[in-house]
Amino acid sequence: KKYGQWSYKSMKQLVKLHLRSGNSAEMMRHYHRLLECIAEGDVSPNAVEKGISGMLERVSSMYQGVPRPSGGGSSSTNQLDPQKLALEVYDATLKVFRPSTGSCPNERLWFKTNLKYGQLLYEMNETAKLQQVLRDLKTTQTADSSTGSSTQSMEVYALQIQLYSRQKDNKKLRDVFNKAMAVRGGIPHPRTLALIQELGGKMHMAAKEYEAAGKTFFQAFKSYDEAGDPSRLRCLKYLVLASMLSQTTVNPFHSQEARPYRDDPEITAMTNLVQAFHNNEIQRFERILKQNTGRIMEDEFVREHVEDLLRTIRTQVLRRVIRPYTRISLPAIAKELNDIPVADVENLLVGLILDGTLEGQIDQVHGVLLKKAEKGPPPSTDGSASTTVASTGKVGFFGKYMDPDDLLMQKYQAMQQLAFALDEIAVNVTSARMKEGVSMRGMVH
Repeated sequence: KKYGQWSYKSMKQLVKLHLRSGNSAEMMRHYHRLLECIAEGDVSPNAVEKGISGMLERVSSMYQGVPRPSGGGSSSTNQLDPQKLALEVYDATLKVFRPSTGSCPNERLWFKTNLKYGQLLYEMNETAKLQQVLRDLKTTQTADSSTGSSTQSMEVYALQIQLYSRQKDNKKLRDVFNKAMAVRGGIPHPRTLALIQELGGKMHMAAKEYEAAGKTFFQAFKSYDEAGDPSRLRCLKYLVLASMLSQTTVNPFHSQEARPYRDDPEITAMTNLVQAFHNNEIQRFERILKQNTGRIMEDEFVREHVEDLLRTIRTQVLRRVIRPYTRISLPAIAKELNDIPVADVENLLVGLILDGTLEGQIDQVHGVLLKKAEKGPPPSTDGSASTTVASTGKVGFFGKYMDPDDLLMQKYQAMQQLAFALDEIAVNVTSARMKEGVSMRGMVH
């Protein structure tokens, strides 16, 4: 062999030295010699994979803005921008390890390098090159039908999903997401699985499939948590957002996995937001949003859905406000909704009327909502109490529709009446005993 393991180690140190000093031209010259040493020398595969992977990580981190120690001996003419340097290093590496035409074919290392290259191209927004990398990776996957390819498939799907998510191509995104979720037999890294699930949740949110989004975000949160990745807090925020938009009555922080994080400083604002949402406390809800702008609104994805969230809670409060009335002024409704513009109230009412939730009409001249009285289902023919539970409330005795709040109030009033009746009975019994005692004393005397 032309080179031995010590030649390989010395070349590797020279590459690191020139990379640290910023002399890109010398670094590339010695990197090509390092690859030649691998192709023509006696170096173990494990040492090659470890050394090349470490070198690619250094180059990628330099592009991503990780600070490097500055050194002397480099001139301005030898400087290359980090993006160009990273692309040159990856191109040279892939050429050497390419399975069919490389000077040192190594399919495993070529595949891992191509995945890292694809991720780097995604961060550089080099869409055309990234698509070519994906085609190469998928060609390799088609040729390999072994069990281990399932894990590799998940890695490729993760890269594809990132690309389609950025392009907002929801059709292709949904197709790849479904394929990824159908993969069996592989053991992908939890972080890879979490990334796929998080972007799948965002896909569901874009389609307003809030219940499906909540389930997917919850799985992503658990995967990030398993990987020990701090992105779990971000995903937990998305889970809370989806649960509120789906108008579920289940608090996401009641789950065993999410409960430990409800008092985390990054999550406290979302915890309070959920409580205000479930209690229909619109003033408190909007106040929390304003007071925690940094913690809540700094996330672009959350910011995109805040308007939908406000519309959801305003609609909930609006339905509660207008329920007892057949005629109510729009300014009165606006006041109950934390003094929002009357035009916003009209938009909310129009939405309810169009989707069939509200039977009524708006008198825009006088600014009044004219609503038909709500009717419950017909009474039970056998005289028994109906126990049917509706999707938006409960059915009380005689089949009359009861809102959960109204049902609770009715129970409270019934308990009060029972307490008064028991007090009255106690007073009557005491009075009767006193009269009996007086009559007995008269008989003795």
